[in-house]
Amino acid sequence: MDIAKIAETVSAEIIYRAENSSDLDITGAVAADLMSEVMLDTEEGSLIITGLINPQVIRTAEMLDIYAVLFIRGKNIPQSILELAQDRGVTVMRTDATMFEACGKLYTAGIVSGQSA
Repeated sequence: MDIAKIAETVSAEIIYRAENSSDLDITGAVAADLMSEVMLDTEEGSLIITGLINPQVIRTAEMLDIYAVLFIRGKNIPQSILELAQDRGVTVMRTDATMFEACGKLYTAGIVSGQSA
């Protein structure tokens, strides 16, 4: 699923769209507020869904070759995090949905777990 379709599915605003994001085909996602949970067997190219507003989210995405992050609950994203995302080529989206709602909508639309079985 491409970034635009993901944003449409969860009524998200694309805050920053990385240059490489038009080629992305995201088929999996991982949802967590603990980046240590994200780091457990998350597949490359998945989407991170989180309520954690911290630079570690972008750094984790970069380490795992994840190119998109969806921040939930309509949280404000500080400029420092957006600058880091721009520097690292990570697309940033924001939705008012809860984590449960966002995961449910994405699962219904065909996104599966981004963690290895």
